[in-house]
Order: sequence, then structure tokens, then C-alpha cells
Amino acid sequence: MAGVLALSGCGVNDRAAVGDSAEDSAVQVAAAFYPLEYAVTSVGGDLVSVSSLTTPGIEPHDVELTPQQVATATQADLVVYLSGFQPAVDEAVQQADPARVLDVAEFADLKGVDESLEAHDEDEDHDADHDADHDHGDMDPHFWLDPQRLAAVEEAIAERLTLLVPEEAETIASNATSAVATLNEIDDELSSGLENCARRELFTSHSAFGYLADRYDLEQVGVAGISPNVEPSPARIAEVQELAREHGATTIFFETAASDAVAASVATDLDLETAVLDPIETLSDQSAGEDYPAIMRANLAAIQEANDCG
Repeated sequence: MAGVLALSGCGVNDRAAVGDSAEDSAVQVAAAFYPLEYAVTSVGGDLVSVSSLTTPGIEPHDVELTPQQVATATQADLVVYLSGFQPAVDEAVQQADPARVLDVAEFADLKGVDESLEAHDEDEDHDADHDADHDHGDMDPHFWLDPQRLAAVEEAIAERLTLLVPEEAETIASNATSAVATLNEIDDELSSGLENCARRELFTSHSAFGYLADRYDLEQVGVAGISPNVEPSPARIAEVQELAREHGATTIFFETAASDAVAASVATDLDLETAVLDPIETLSDQSAGEDYPAIMRANLAAIQEANDCG
């Protein structure tokens, strides 16, 4: 309790020092990438002013921060990030006051990478490069594709915002209740919409959909591993093609902002369709919807069509 009171006092006093005018009254929050920006905005509403550290349309794994973005992270009332996912953000966060930092990894219940889904290139030097670039280590960062995990993160954000502006506790609690209810509704839609499918396999160009698959009793079959920058080996492509034949797959999914080359390399020989499945790492004109709920529902529709879900 003493630690919580110290954190609360530090946050409020420091915010007051920044400025007391009406335009400075909003809690200044730096969110590392889009799903966290969505979560903060949903919970904070008009009480927060949110800046994203990942430019829309940019691959979050590879983001490089400008000096201005580093300043945003270090000077914000609160910075919300996922440790181990974005090295540039991790580095910037190290310069921030720890009392102003929320690492959502603690609340997202991250799971380990399924090594059976990783692409294994026959070139050992290539594998070494892969390991060096595998920023998130042996944990899968894409927790937000499970709405229940994102709901847990929203609740943690609400708790932290309440410490910063305790006088707004009632508003924050009301916002959080509505935000979590929205995620529960999406979760229910996916659960019912994917309950009766002719096929349970989800063939994807890379293995970003493990949380979604686990939540809704699907089996992810990734052509490439969890890193979007690694090309699959010919042996892995042949293996996935055989699995697609075995399970009667109709569709290979590729990501919104990525090339469909990997998916096409699997699909062509089998006369399969390729279609978009959005990992919701960023929001852009190419996204499958205008926000997280719309994109999740677009993903649901895409899986239903590919897997003949009644």
C-alpha cells in the first residue's frame, strides 16, 4: 500500500508541475503500438491524450523512434508498452521514470512460442541471423488477438490511470467496464461464430495467430515462424502444402500490410485461395477495419468463409 501511495503521489505532483491550464489537464500517455493505443483510449476516454510510438502502417517489430518520440516516451505521465517486443521502445523506456511506466507483459499472460510452428531454414547461418533478430525471445507477443487477454490489460491500465487521477476514479471505472464489455462481446461473437466449422486448421503465412487459435479451439499452421522477417525454407513450404492437402484447406492467409508471396507459394500448386487475416499490429488504410473491434470481426468473417463455419 505504501508503494501504491508513493506512486500515486509522485504521478499527481509531477503532472501538476508540467502545467495547470485546461489543455494540460489530460493525462499524457505514450502507447507503444496500436492495440495498446486502443486499450488506453478505450479506458481513458476524454481524460487522456494518447500518442503512439509506432507510426501508423509501420511494422511494430522494426520501429525506430525519432528523438521527438523518445522525448514523448520519457516525458509522458504514463508510457504503456510490451517489454521485449520493440527494442527501440525498450531502450526509450529505460530513460523514463519507472513510476511512469506500465509493462503490460505482466498482465497479458504471454505464452511461449510453439517451436513446431517455427520455420527452420537449412542454412545454419540464416538460423543464427533469425535468432539474433528474434526480439521477443521465446514468448509470443501477439496477446491482443485474444480479447480476454486484452481485457486484462485494459483493467491494468484503468488501475494505473486511477492512481494518476484518483479524483476521476468513477469515470475511469465506468470507461473500463464499457471497454471490457466490448471485448467480451467480440469474444462471444468469435466463440459462437467459430464453434461449428468444417475445418479447425488456420493456415497462415506466419505464426502470429497463436492466441486467437488457442482461444477459439483452432490449430494454427504457420508457413513461416513468428518473426515476419524470416523467409520459410522450401522444406517448410512443402510440409505445409502436405498438411493443407491432408486437411482439405481452401485458403492460405497473409497479413494486411505484407506481401502475399509466401501464401501464394503454398497456394499455387494446390489451387487454393489466398486471403487477408489482420494481426492488428498497426492501423492503416490497408487495415481490415477502422478499429480493433471492426478488424476482429473482419477476421472472424474471413475465417468463417475459409473454414466453412456454419
